[in-house]
Amino acid sequence: MVVVGDGQGKVGWGYGKANEVPPSVQKATKQATRDMVKVPLVEGSIPHQVWGSFGAAKVTLIPAGAGTGIIAGQAVRAVCEACGIHDILTKSYGTNNPVTLVKATVEALKQLRTREETAALRGLTVEELSS
Repeated sequence: MVVVGDGQGKVGWGYGKANEVPPSVQKATKQATRDMVKVPLVEGSIPHQVWGSFGAAKVTLIPAGAGTGIIAGQAVRAVCEACGIHDILTKSYGTNNPVTLVKATVEALKQLRTREETAALRGLTVEELSS
């Protein structure tokens, strides 16, 4: 399994299989770059709390203030670092399988929306949404 990101809000994961290690890494990297997801970032963190699940893995992602760092397990941390998130709190439930944790984390990140997107979906302005 490979996790790739541009460090500026895009992240993807890939899983490659081959008889040798280098071709499997190449396949996984190609799949990860093809399936990258755009993630809205707000000052190095995420805009709001979000939950994601895949199989038995469940992940909660909580925005954190500047200087907090990435509080996460190894699999979730890899996704957050590749995406460019610097401050976040996370909690993983269920399985500790890294493959399903990465998939659950990416599913959670897909659900993120900026305030502008939420306001547009509700037919409001950002100021009306805030009040």
